[in-house]
Amino acid sequence: MLERFLVSEKDRVYVRQEKMRAATESIFLKMGQTKEDAALSTDVLMLSDLRGVETHGVSNMMRAYVKAYNEGSMNPRPRMRVVKETSITASLDHDRGLGLHMAPKSMEIAIEKAEKHGIGMVVAKNCRHLGMLAYHAMMPLKLDMVGVCMTGGGGYAMLPTFGAEPRFGTNPLAWAAPARNMPPFVFDVATTQVAGNKILLAKRVGAMMEPGWVSQKDGSPIMQEVPVPDEYYMLPIGGTRENGSHKGYGFACIVDIMSNMLSGTGGGFLNPATSGQYFAAYKISAFTDLDQYYENMDRWLAGLASTPPAPGHKRVVYAGLPESEEYEKRMRDGIPYHHEVIDWYKSIGAELGLKYELP
Repeated sequence: MLERFLVSEKDRVYVRQEKMRAATESIFLKMGQTKEDAALSTDVLMLSDLRGVETHGVSNMMRAYVKAYNEGSMNPRPRMRVVKETSITASLDHDRGLGLHMAPKSMEIAIEKAEKHGIGMVVAKNCRHLGMLAYHAMMPLKLDMVGVCMTGGGGYAMLPTFGAEPRFGTNPLAWAAPARNMPPFVFDVATTQVAGNKILLAKRVGAMMEPGWVSQKDGSPIMQEVPVPDEYYMLPIGGTRENGSHKGYGFACIVDIMSNMLSGTGGGFLNPATSGQYFAAYKISAFTDLDQYYENMDRWLAGLASTPPAPGHKRVVYAGLPESEEYEKRMRDGIPYHHEVIDWYKSIGAELGLKYELP
């Protein structure tokens, strides 16, 4: 994550992950989730925070989830239904359940099918926010599989290239591939120039928007550095056509097709109240020798990480390496939250009659 989105030292409150985990789980239980689902939902958020992906951790998301449960737009006790199924595919209905605990169950189905047949693919509809996609994409890693996750949602504010009205969410996608000795490759990105939740972080910490990240309300890209505007639309990866925004636009379309169209949800702007999801697992040994794969993967990742850096840069990294390092650091030192987040936790805890220990 860019330095500008990090909580400044003066605003940081360090919390041990087990304390924040206990507080978060108690809130999910109060919202009506089962004990199993509350633990799973919390685990997704905590892995986000531990890997430094604060956009999808408790800071931004918990208050949104509490609001959705209180408004009745999310079902705390959903019953997952199989709509269609073959030996390697399944189409599911998530019954308005929170994706934090529904998505892992969907990926488990994909993994089971991949274990038997080499590939497993699952789509789902009627699901709510699934948190950090990397969590779900990483699930197959421990079983010698590659994982993929996409979702056609994330707030409907992204413009198509040359457009003046939004047609997409942030439409994120994630791939995860295991390695033996190197940290795994984990690529998790929105198809917008900047993730929607990073804009929420930017408002909290006072960070600026780079040129080409967002547009004015008429669709004109804002091509100078500015604070987060009161009104804006989000631009595809590339920002402008000259810088390749048609590529981000195209990837957003692919995510809509694979997540929303295949699940029966429809394109994101056709049904903005929900989003479709896509999960896939690929059993490595179904394609190549497993030992050879791991040898090649370690050599390849090590080669990327040892690439000589350009002037002004300390080193070259690959997707998943900084997050792995951050995980070790935060498990040791605690997670640096903005004091406003801790204040909210204390406030909502008092409101809900919960008792948990936070600094």
